[in-house]
Amino acid sequence: MSKYTITDARKVTTKRFLEMKQKGEKISMLTSYDYTTASIVDAAGIDSILVGDSAANVMAGYSTTLPMTLDQMIYHASSVVRAVKRALVVVDMPFGTYQGNADLALESAVRIMKESGADALKLEGGEEILPSVKKILSAGIPICGHLGLTPQSINKFGSYVVRAQEKEEADKLKKDAQLLCEAGCFAIVIEKVPAKLAKEVAKKVKCPIIGIGAGNDTDGQVLVVNDMLGMDTAEFKQPRFVRKYANLQEVVTEAVQNYISDVKSGDFPNNETEAY
Repeated sequence: MSKYTITDARKVTTKRFLEMKQKGEKISMLTSYDYTTASIVDAAGIDSILVGDSAANVMAGYSTTLPMTLDQMIYHASSVVRAVKRALVVVDMPFGTYQGNADLALESAVRIMKESGADALKLEGGEEILPSVKKILSAGIPICGHLGLTPQSINKFGSYVVRAQEKEEADKLKKDAQLLCEAGCFAIVIEKVPAKLAKEVAKKVKCPIIGIGAGNDTDGQVLVVNDMLGMDTAEFKQPRFVRKYANLQEVVTEAVQNYISDVKSGDFPNNETEAY
């Protein structure tokens, strides 16, 4: 597998997203939740880093994303922003900070942008959150939409199965994508829907479509960094659509076990390990 080399070191912007779609250049996005990981991911050349509310799962051990608070998202986003030089940093607005109240949505959005220094925000939902989307956009804050499987609505869905398999839900998704794009969203994440539907939406709307478990015909892809690095645990098994690019669970486990053995045997520290 050949390694990708960055040929354009400029800061990635929402405008660049649109240019990439127009040129047929795929957009790469990964999540990050801390300074160290974001530093590595950014330096590797990723186009965009999503500070996802999936931090609730992989950082805090919750079974859903619902417990994440505004303060917690700002904390994670601030840590990531301090590390990033090139990637576009997008931050999830947590559950309860934008649904049903456009004024609260704007207040929450302004807090995230001012206190974290992020580049853009991501909101889950379509027509039902359009008032909040328009209110936030009116303040000059870029928004990425999120349709299909929306984890903040897991209690409504009841499971993480593929969404929009029936015509009614598929038609709504297409309508919602068009509405979000026309309202001014710079991109839309589409999660866990049939590949044929995702391809149709990507061709129809002007803004870039970022897929996750939605086939290869979208304008880009996003994955949870812990999943693609193979940092899975017994509690959180990786989704079927994830490609594992490393197995850090095994690497870290072996390293820790070797450290334990060296401490127990007295081999660490030794004469080769300098003391301060």
